Amino acid sequence: MICGGMGTPSPATPEIQAVCDQVKPHIEEKLGQKLDKFEAKSFTSQVVAGSNYFVKIHVGDDKCIHARIYKDLQKNVSLHSVQQDKAHEDEIAYF
Repeated sequence: MICGGMGTPSPATPEIQAVCDQVKPHIEEKLGQKLDKFEAKSFTSQVVAGSNYFVKIHVGDDKCIHARIYKDLQKNVSLHSVQQDKAHEDEIAYF
Protein backbone atom coordinates (compact mmCIF):
# COMPACT_ATOMS: atom_id res chain seq x y z
CA MET A 1 0.00 0.00 0.00
CA ILE A 2 1.22 3.51 -0.80
CA CYS A 3 1.56 5.80 2.22
CA GLY A 4 -1.47 8.10 2.17
CA GLY A 5 -3.43 5.93 -0.27
CA MET A 6 -6.46 3.88 0.68
CA GLY A 7 -6.40 0.12 0.40
CA THR A 8 -8.97 -2.15 -1.23
CA PRO A 9 -12.03 -2.91 0.96
CA SER A 10 -11.75 -6.22 2.81
CA PRO A 11 -14.01 -8.21 5.15
CA ALA A 12 -13.73 -7.00 8.75
CA THR A 13 -11.37 -8.93 11.01
CA PRO A 14 -11.57 -9.51 14.77
CA GLU A 15 -8.92 -6.78 15.16
CA ILE A 16 -11.11 -4.28 13.28
CA GLN A 17 -14.14 -5.27 15.40
CA ALA A 18 -12.04 -4.64 18.53
CA VAL A 19 -11.04 -1.19 17.24
CA CYS A 20 -14.72 -0.42 16.54
CA ASP A 21 -15.74 -1.64 19.99
CA GLN A 22 -13.26 0.81 21.55
CA VAL A 23 -15.00 3.79 19.93
CA LYS A 24 -18.60 2.48 20.16
CA PRO A 25 -19.50 4.80 23.09
CA HIS A 26 -18.29 7.80 21.05
CA ILE A 27 -20.29 6.67 18.02
CA GLU A 28 -23.42 6.27 20.16
CA GLU A 29 -22.85 9.75 21.58
CA LYS A 30 -22.51 11.28 18.09
CA LEU A 31 -25.64 9.46 16.88
CA GLY A 32 -27.59 10.18 20.06
CA GLN A 33 -28.71 6.57 20.45
CA LYS A 34 -27.66 3.20 21.87
CA LEU A 35 -26.77 0.58 19.28
CA ASP A 36 -27.80 -2.98 20.15
CA LYS A 37 -26.40 -4.34 16.87
CA PHE A 38 -22.81 -3.24 16.18
CA GLU A 39 -20.98 -5.52 13.76
CA ALA A 40 -18.06 -4.45 11.59
CA LYS A 41 -18.68 -5.82 8.09
CA SER A 42 -15.87 -4.45 5.92
CA PHE A 43 -13.08 -1.89 6.05
CA THR A 44 -10.31 -0.17 4.20
CA SER A 45 -7.33 1.61 5.66
CA GLN A 46 -5.03 4.53 4.95
CA VAL A 47 -1.48 4.69 6.26
CA VAL A 48 -0.64 8.12 7.65
CA ALA A 49 1.30 8.83 10.89
CA GLY A 50 -0.58 5.79 12.18
CA SER A 51 -3.63 4.40 10.39
CA ASN A 52 -7.07 5.64 9.41
CA TYR A 53 -9.66 2.87 9.27
CA PHE A 54 -12.82 3.41 7.25
CA VAL A 55 -15.28 0.79 8.53
CA LYS A 56 -18.77 -0.23 7.45
CA ILE A 57 -20.70 -1.21 10.60
CA HIS A 58 -24.07 -2.99 10.56
CA VAL A 59 -26.29 -1.37 13.20
CA GLY A 60 -29.53 -3.30 12.66
CA ASP A 61 -32.14 -4.07 10.02
CA ASP A 62 -30.82 -2.82 6.67
CA LYS A 63 -28.92 0.05 8.30
CA CYS A 64 -25.20 0.63 8.28
CA ILE A 65 -22.93 3.47 9.29
CA HIS A 66 -19.44 4.28 8.09
CA ALA A 67 -16.92 5.22 10.76
CA ARG A 68 -13.50 6.79 10.31
CA ILE A 69 -11.27 5.66 13.16
CA TYR A 70 -7.69 6.78 13.74
CA LYS A 71 -5.06 4.57 15.40
CA ASP A 72 -1.81 6.36 16.19
CA LEU A 73 1.67 4.87 16.31
CA GLN A 74 1.29 4.22 20.06
CA LYS A 75 -1.90 2.23 19.27
CA ASN A 76 -4.25 4.84 20.81
CA VAL A 77 -7.63 4.74 19.05
CA SER A 78 -9.98 7.68 18.44
CA LEU A 79 -13.14 8.30 16.45
CA HIS A 80 -12.70 10.88 13.70
CA SER A 81 -16.19 10.95 12.14
CA VAL A 82 -19.32 8.95 11.36
CA GLN A 83 -21.60 8.83 8.31
CA GLN A 84 -25.19 7.74 8.95
CA ASP A 85 -27.92 6.29 6.74
CA LYS A 86 -25.69 3.95 4.77
CA ALA A 87 -26.88 0.72 3.13
CA HIS A 88 -25.09 -2.63 2.93
CA GLU A 89 -24.30 -2.02 -0.75
CA ASP A 90 -22.82 1.48 -0.23
CA GLU A 91 -19.10 1.55 -0.94
CA ILE A 92 -16.68 2.79 1.66
CA ALA A 93 -15.04 6.01 0.47
CA TYR A 94 -12.70 8.58 1.97
CA PHE A 95 -14.48 11.09 4.22
